[in-house]
Amino acid sequence: MDAKQNDNNKLGELITSASQKVMQNTIKTAPETISDNIEMAIEYSTLFAEIASNKESVAKIQTLFADYFRKQQDLWRSMMERTNGNPSAPIIAPAPDDKRFKATEWNDIPYFDFMKQSYLLVSEALNNIVSSADIDERAKKKLAFYTRQYIDAISPANFLATNPEALKLAQETKGQSITDGVKNFLEDVLAGKITQTDTSAFELGKNLAVTPGSVIYQNDLIQLIQYKPSTPKVYETPVLVLPPWINKFYILDLKPENSFVKHLVDQGYTTYLISWRNPTTPDLGRFGFEEYVDEAALKAAEVIREVSKAKKIHAVGYCLGGTLLSIALSVAYSRKDVPFCSATFMSSMVDFSDIGPMGDLIDEELIKKLEEGELKKENMLRGPVLGNAFNLLRANDLIWNYVANSYLKGKKPAPFDILYWNGDSTNLPARMYGFYLRQMLWENKLSRKNALRICDTPIDVAKIEIPAFVVGTNEDHISPPQTAFTTTELVSGPVEYVLGGSGHVMGIVNPPAKKKYGYHINGELGKGFEQWKQTAKQQEGSWWTYWYEWLKEKSGKEIAAPAKPGSTKHKVIESAPGSYVKVKCIMNNQK
Repeated sequence: MDAKQNDNNKLGELITSASQKVMQNTIKTAPETISDNIEMAIEYSTLFAEIASNKESVAKIQTLFADYFRKQQDLWRSMMERTNGNPSAPIIAPAPDDKRFKATEWNDIPYFDFMKQSYLLVSEALNNIVSSADIDERAKKKLAFYTRQYIDAISPANFLATNPEALKLAQETKGQSITDGVKNFLEDVLAGKITQTDTSAFELGKNLAVTPGSVIYQNDLIQLIQYKPSTPKVYETPVLVLPPWINKFYILDLKPENSFVKHLVDQGYTTYLISWRNPTTPDLGRFGFEEYVDEAALKAAEVIREVSKAKKIHAVGYCLGGTLLSIALSVAYSRKDVPFCSATFMSSMVDFSDIGPMGDLIDEELIKKLEEGELKKENMLRGPVLGNAFNLLRANDLIWNYVANSYLKGKKPAPFDILYWNGDSTNLPARMYGFYLRQMLWENKLSRKNALRICDTPIDVAKIEIPAFVVGTNEDHISPPQTAFTTTELVSGPVEYVLGGSGHVMGIVNPPAKKKYGYHINGELGKGFEQWKQTAKQQEGSWWTYWYEWLKEKSGKEIAAPAKPGSTKHKVIESAPGSYVKVKCIMNNQK
């Protein structure tokens, strides 16, 4: 059998397997899909009904359509002039940050230029129709989200016949790129997700999460890692890092050159970090915020104080880890036993009044659907569900970009550590997530004094009097910088706010060697985010270096680095990164 026949056989096998997978998934997800489609249909029906019943709305829509048709005529006219050798300025241009139409063919070849501009005109018209509608603001935001998903999906960059880069590559490879693209598509169907990076290029403990350390404590919820000192002396005050349990901790310990953990250790801090268990059985859905406070945050602090003999420790919370830190501190103050001497909140929300694009989707109907559906059925929210939701917030970058490159051009994604981490999702316990979704994200009770009760304690973050260092990032679509800023107005102790460049991940994982994004400091506090931003000063480099100086003055004297991890009571269980972080999201339905 020749190589070509062998490839054809493999392709046939892929087609058969993928077809079976599609059928299985269609049957499994049919009720949910139908429900989603009905919900979208209802939202659009409401929009159309409002337009039809209101003369002013009809007039506005007619004006928008007239503007659209005029621009389309202008576009046709410009194309005709171009064929006669008289090029004119484009009628509409992509946004400066739109990466889909960067190739010269989109401008140089009239057919593709016409497809591009026609698409942009349709996009503009659809967005204008939704934004001009006289309907409830929350409904308008949801419709804008749905419309954006539709607009992103119909881009000419997503189809072979209208993508000049894909067609050019197909000619150059004599069709091989198309065959490779079909293979990539079928493999992704079988995997159940769009491949964003070369997953074979990474392995935890080998080239990710390689900072030396040891697991010195574990329970049903966490493993506690103590990292090995890299300096002969360390500050007497250790640091506890609380990462989010939506995705895994090693976003803070990627490759050595961009590892937040390694960099912190190299500054002379004895560093501990919580590695969360990835729940894969329904019984682990029992975990609520009480367990996350008592069996994770405060238990880790207790172990660290026993091991290090330190009276107090620094706490660093990232994303949901920072939300937990604010709750744990409130509980600790109520119990009059506060183990922390400072709190750092990195891209974290305590106030949820503005949660960015995700807030466009969350409403009472969605919460009830989750409570009565997957959370009740699985006692868990499966990691891929939340991962897909986050991908939709940046669909062009995290979905359609890979559709075009992998399926139309037949390219395999390049290795990228952050995207590997992004795809390594975690399940979430139903009790915790249901509480978080309703009580915090939807009803915003954490920001209101005593509105929330956890660990039999009314939660009041105003009790937090230790120094706080709050970090927002300028392009964060998950924890918006203005929302992160409100933490400075809720806590009672001395506070500092820093605004980093980039977004939720790249703005935090921003080592000093990168020197790419910069940061802002020393804005005026107490008068809102915009006033702070207008008065803040731009700095070059990474906010890490500024934070180290803030941390250093609160860390006591230097002492000899511990000779070995753990203690007599807390012996080494295994080497970092530990076993909890390696558990995948495959559900095991045993009781």
